[in-house]
Amino acid sequence: MDEALQGYRGRVREALENAGVKVGDLVRIHGGSETYEGILMPRIETADDTYIVLKLRSGYNIGIALEDSMSIERLRRAERPQFRPPPIPETKPNLPRVSIISTGGTIASRVDYTTGGVRAAISSRDLLSIIPELSDIAVIDADILFSIFSENMEPSHWSEMARRAAQKIRDGAEGVIITHGTDTMGYSSAALSFALQGLPVPVIFVGSQRSSDRPSSDAATNLIGSVKAAIEAPFAEVVLAMHESTSDDSVAFHRGTKVRKCHTSSRYAFRSINSQPLARLKDGRLEMLTDDYRRRGVDELVIRDRFEQRVALIKFYPGFDPGILEWLADRGYKGVVLEGTGLGHVGSKCYPPIKRLIDEGAVVCMTSQCLWGRVNMRVYSTGRELLRMGVEPLGDMLPETAMVKLMWALGQGEGRGEALRLMRMNIAGEYSERTLYEKGET
Repeated sequence: MDEALQGYRGRVREALENAGVKVGDLVRIHGGSETYEGILMPRIETADDTYIVLKLRSGYNIGIALEDSMSIERLRRAERPQFRPPPIPETKPNLPRVSIISTGGTIASRVDYTTGGVRAAISSRDLLSIIPELSDIAVIDADILFSIFSENMEPSHWSEMARRAAQKIRDGAEGVIITHGTDTMGYSSAALSFALQGLPVPVIFVGSQRSSDRPSSDAATNLIGSVKAAIEAPFAEVVLAMHESTSDDSVAFHRGTKVRKCHTSSRYAFRSINSQPLARLKDGRLEMLTDDYRRRGVDELVIRDRFEQRVALIKFYPGFDPGILEWLADRGYKGVVLEGTGLGHVGSKCYPPIKRLIDEGAVVCMTSQCLWGRVNMRVYSTGRELLRMGVEPLGDMLPETAMVKLMWALGQGEGRGEALRLMRMNIAGEYSERTLYEKGET
């Protein structure tokens, strides 16, 4: 993004460029009997492109409609507020070593004090300086892998995250933390759950709903809890750590293949679906909530980090155009995960393109739009017809996890039969042996 004249377009932008003005400069705009002085502010990109926004000495912002008779003069370059993190605390010897890998997102962001927005700008080392308590828990090895918002994550990023985490583990880290934007963190945690097999230590994804330099941030609680779990937890799995409630007293650790973001902005946005969290950390004490987990230090790490991108997640709805499925077949897609209704159904108009996809070698799988419960395609004739075509039911697997797993299964490059075999296996806890009947009920 070009920040020099952020949000300005067309004739107004040209006038500002001709005057050598940038956002943050102190400028004077003179027109007729009126003269205005103030700091040039950025604008919302979708706003009307005929006016300039100035912050006056009074602190108020005004919009000035640009006219041909007006002149623009830069008076001086205004000093823009900058985030300056405190110094990094000294490392204490003889503490366990934890690696923090930054990929961006709100937890690794700061407020832009000119615009009031949030930008991916804080490194993992900045996080360590902002949260000095971490230096009392572990020796922190912090580095930046990416600095992007999570909506820009691609399968290639999952592969890079897996390789970097594996490198840190082989270098002796007793746990790996990956800071990540919350919007697609569930996808990434599922991806690494399949890509990193035989983990000897935990790999913990962590995010926040408020940037780290805001007083209301949840980043410190989430990150401190994650570092403690990286050292103390008996499990060696990919998990996702976030606030368990609106309070700062506990962090929940969700299995990477069973977690979903269920709220746009609350601290407790993440929930385990059709399962319970593996653990919680409350008042500094880690409590395991289940005995069903892979133990630390037992297995040997294997990396299988290839993902096939020609996989689609398709949500069925009334009036769905089956031409969308035809388009996927025309484009040579290797896999499709259907998010069907109820127990796993789609409209009969979809049958011909589904059959075509399967006949042409694609893997087509069925999940449910319902958050709780599992697919059962033998109850109704519509489901049984889809089974006869070769649609693969995926039990209580989350649709997002199913898409990631199918990308991974096809990415192993061993053909449709092997991909189906992998899809039927419970590799990283993506299937629950017993699905919760209702939310929170065992």
